[in-house]
Parts: sequence; C-alpha cells; structure tokens
Amino acid sequence: MRLLSEGEFSLKLLIIPLLTKTSAKDVSDSKSFFTKKLNNIYIMIQETHITLAHGNGGRYMRELITELFAKYLPTSDTHTDAAILPWNSQEIVITTDGFTVQPLEFPGGNIGSLAVHGTTNDLAVMGATPRYLTLNAFIEEGFETAKLERIVQSLAATASEIGVTVVAGDTKVVRRGEGGGLYLATTGVGVRTKQVKLGLQHIQPGDAVLVSGSVGDHGIAVMLAREQFGLRGDLQSDAASILPLTQALLDLPGLRFMRDPTRGGLATVAHEIAQFTGHNLRLIQTAIPIRDPVQSVCDILGFDPLYLACEGRAVAVIEASQAVTALQCWQQLEQGQMATIVGHVEPGKARVILQTELGGERLLDELEDDPLPRIC
Repeated sequence: MRLLSEGEFSLKLLIIPLLTKTSAKDVSDSKSFFTKKLNNIYIMIQETHITLAHGNGGRYMRELITELFAKYLPTSDTHTDAAILPWNSQEIVITTDGFTVQPLEFPGGNIGSLAVHGTTNDLAVMGATPRYLTLNAFIEEGFETAKLERIVQSLAATASEIGVTVVAGDTKVVRRGEGGGLYLATTGVGVRTKQVKLGLQHIQPGDAVLVSGSVGDHGIAVMLAREQFGLRGDLQSDAASILPLTQALLDLPGLRFMRDPTRGGLATVAHEIAQFTGHNLRLIQTAIPIRDPVQSVCDILGFDPLYLACEGRAVAVIEASQAVTALQCWQQLEQGQMATIVGHVEPGKARVILQTELGGERLLDELEDDPLPRIC
C-alpha cells in the first residue's frame, strides 16, 4: 500500500440508488462526512484521513467539527468564537486558539503578535474585554534562539498594548524534523456585562452587514512572504487588535452579531450566517473594499479575495436603521477608515449571493479547497 503524502487523502465511495424510501436525510444521517447527489444517485463520501482542507475554515472543517468533535463533546457550541460562563454580575468569556503560520515572521507581524491578536479578537467579537492569556509553545529542536526571543518580545509587547496579561504557560520541544519550527497555542479570558446579547440567533431579514476594512490583506501578505509562485511584495498584513472596533458598536441596541473573518475570509462568515439563520445573505461586490495589490495577486493566481484570511477586520450584522450610525462609528477610527456596508440579510434558502458590478448575481459556494494553508 502506498503511503499518503502531505495534502493527499483517501475516500470511501458508497453509491446508493435513489429508492422510494431513501432520502437525503437518510444518507446524511450516516457516519459519512458529506454526501453529493448525481443523476438521482447519492454519492456518500467518507473521508478516512485528515486533509489540509479540514483546517481552512470552510465546509470540510465545519463538518469535521460538527460531525466528529461535537458528536463526543455535545456541550460545545460550534457557532461561537468563545464560550460564555456566568460569573456574579458579569460574564466570563473564554476562547482557545492555535497558531501554525508559515513563515513565522511576515510583513506586519509574526506568530507571536498574531497569537495575541487572534485570541483577543475572538473575545472582542463576543463583546468582551480581554484580560488574561495562557501560552503553550511547541519548539522544534534546532530552532534559532534569537528568532524565538524576537517572537516572544513581540508577543509580550502586543499583549501589553491590548492590556492583557500572560498568566500561565507551558513549553515543549520536539525532535528536529517533527515540527514546523514553532507552534503556539493560547487560551484567552475576558469579561463582559450581562447586558451584551450577541449571536447568530438574533439576526433577522433586513439586517445590514458591515466590514471594517479591506479583505484578504493577511492571506496575500503571508503568501508573498513565502515567495510562492515566484511572486514577491511588501504588502502588510492587517493583523491588529479589533477591540476598538467592537467596543465602538456595543452601545448600539440594534447590534446583532460580530465575527472576525479569519480562515475562509468574508465569504465563510457569510455562509455561517446563512446556514444558521436559513436566510440568504446578499453581498454587493462594488461595496467590498479590496486593495489593488490583493486583487492583482488574486487575478494572477485565480484566487477569490472574499475567501482569504483577515486578522485585523471585523464583520458586524446590525439592524438596518442603525447601519449608517455603526459605519460612522467605525470610520472615525484609524482601523475603520475603509469600513463599508457590504450587504444585507434577506429571506431565502440559506444562500450567499454576490451581486456583481455588472448588476448580475452569482452564488458563492462554501469554501472547500485550501489555497493558502498555515495562514494563521
């Protein structure tokens, strides 16, 4: 038997004729990860190995989490960035994250600053103020000590800027060739008032969708830092704390939901909203801010910037009557100067629709491939 190389996977295909008593639900209730219908035949595909696509934030990752992890951990809420724990007159908000970005240092940040931003941003979009972090470092034998010190210094400086304290940690060293140089894992703890009520369940048809700035910057910046495909550039990652952005909207009673569009980008957040609510989400192509260098690289390589990771942007869903007020709140901040209203929720069949600049429409599929693995 040939061994699988990185990025490969094996599939089990089960062909089931479309019989009178066989429904899509019958098929999807099986232990397979996903099904497809072709010419009145359900093709049930059961994956037997993990692929890079299972970590890209898209459909495979969602199915892996909901159909494997949540199956055995039923108390986990897979639709939120953090868990809410009641505590006296406030609520404790806790999240956990892992970081495997390659290269470890890139224009606009490194794995240390990214770990702090990524973790605290997950707390911020839940309406919390980040307070504490824990840190696990997995270091490969032979890693340069000076490089490790630069990364830890950056991590500490970023935590200090945001106002969080690293209160506990652990260090492991793996043998040479058994790691990617350095991996980090974090847990973040924050607090919020009980008056904050945010979540997918609050979204209604007619609500407006806002994004705080240009999309795809982080994904393309990291790719260029790798000098993949013979391309180079100095585009800066958007990696930053979005705490000022989220706090600016918390006093608006029409605020429904916030999310940071990391792996899978804006399109994946849109799918998450559509699937949970059962409504369509319409994005207006001409309203979505995309920097020229990002669009140019995407045009060359065939990428769609709507699926690329951001690490310093926020997506907000808010009652339509307060959308302009929310937009003005963001545009007054340095990080929000490129903020726009990019779409709205409408009655439909849980689809994500892109209204093109020519006035046409096309459906945005849920992300399946992973064009840029190890992006965060």
